[in-house]
Amino acid sequence: MTAAGYIPQKAAFEIVKGERQVVALSEAQVKQHLDLAGLLDGLQAGFRKLELGELQSPPRPQVTIAGKGFSLAMAAWAPGMQICVKVVNVFERNLDIGLPNHLAMILLFDPGTGATTCVMDGTHITGVRTAASAALSTRLLSRPDAKVATIVGAGVQAREHLELLPLIRALDRINICSLHLDDARKLARLSPLAKASGDIQAAVRESDIVCLATHSATPVIAPEWVKPGAHVTSVGYHPPDGELPRSLASGNRLFIESPAALEDPPTGCAELTGLDPANAATLGAVIVGRRSGRVSDTEVTIYKAMGIGMEDMIAANLVYQSALGSGTRQELSW
Repeated sequence: MTAAGYIPQKAAFEIVKGERQVVALSEAQVKQHLDLAGLLDGLQAGFRKLELGELQSPPRPQVTIAGKGFSLAMAAWAPGMQICVKVVNVFERNLDIGLPNHLAMILLFDPGTGATTCVMDGTHITGVRTAASAALSTRLLSRPDAKVATIVGAGVQAREHLELLPLIRALDRINICSLHLDDARKLARLSPLAKASGDIQAAVRESDIVCLATHSATPVIAPEWVKPGAHVTSVGYHPPDGELPRSLASGNRLFIESPAALEDPPTGCAELTGLDPANAATLGAVIVGRRSGRVSDTEVTIYKAMGIGMEDMIAANLVYQSALGSGTRQELSW
């Protein structure tokens, strides 16, 4: 006999997940549902929550496949959002067979139950959220009157920077510099503001904003080329050195995503290894007012990106919410 209103519970062994509906989004659909202006604002809110301890974004583990590449797992969660877990695989030789050298998948989970809610391609998000965080640093730290920018590189990150920079500053021109001038010319055709340049030194010397977006194992610019008042961003990753001159990072005001950027690779940035943490400020600290941003028109500011799970979480949740409201989403029985 049972008391009135009591519903007998099944034993744990009797309960199975069963078939559930999961939203599935391709790379093209992810791009369709990701608003870049919304991403910039979302990242600013995300860095703020990270600084205030209102968001979890733990260090990323890495699996290395000798001679091939490596695989990273990145997770993050904040109240009001879906739990986000991304796996990104970096295999440089993919370019030789017509595949991107960064391939990623993202899973979202209901924070109330842990049940899977969405599976989406993460390749576009990986590229655009990295460039968007650099663009956000530019919005926060570059001179408001910046007119000339230079992008060093002509790959995926350069393409994303080219699309994002005009959203945060009223630029007159964006120089594109690359080891392969033909690639720079092809990329420059995507924007009326862009111009391919074969003289990287001249391009950097005239620039208010300098964006390093390469896979170089050695510095791609000289510190003396950077003019007073410029903001320099770097998103490339190539231990044990990298594209950003160490003296630029150590000799000027440095801004990072999180303190983990100062750890040894693969958690941190190769160019920042050994730097005093007291000399680096997080973007979140600037946003909440704990650290100052630009303090003069002549100082050089540096932003070095490493990539954190929070950025994927913000982008993926924006895509997911847009897809839910579209009425045209694809669902899988899982």
